[in-house]
Amino acid sequence: MLRLVVDTNCLLASINPRGAYFQLYELFVANAFEWVISNEILTEYEEQVTRRYSASTAQQVHEILLSAPNTHFQEAYYKWQLIEADPDDNKFVDVALAAGADYLVTNDRHFEILKQLEFPRVAVVSLQDFLSLFR
Repeated sequence: MLRLVVDTNCLLASINPRGAYFQLYELFVANAFEWVISNEILTEYEEQVTRRYSASTAQQVHEILLSAPNTHFQEAYYKWQLIEADPDDNKFVDVALAAGADYLVTNDRHFEILKQLEFPRVAVVSLQDFLSLFR
């Protein structure tokens, strides 16, 4: 099963059932991949979903991720600090590396630097490109 770390911008884009990227949520519900989270990532998800949608939507997302059989919890015990432009993004990279994730799904340009690194290798893919794998 594919193992993904999903950046917050992609989670936010996938929540709206009428949105272009709701397919990410549908694939998750269909067990097409394992969604990797850490406590730090989950906290950011809650903060941003609350800010963009509502506290009740954030609670619902939280409950879905915590109860789904294809959610994988992974803490990052080593901090690589690979993204200097936005250090807050490093939590996603660190968890992706610790979990051996197949992809880090993001539409954030700060992650482009990872494509230039030979080590450690992190497969960064846009949400659009990831979803196209299922079309």
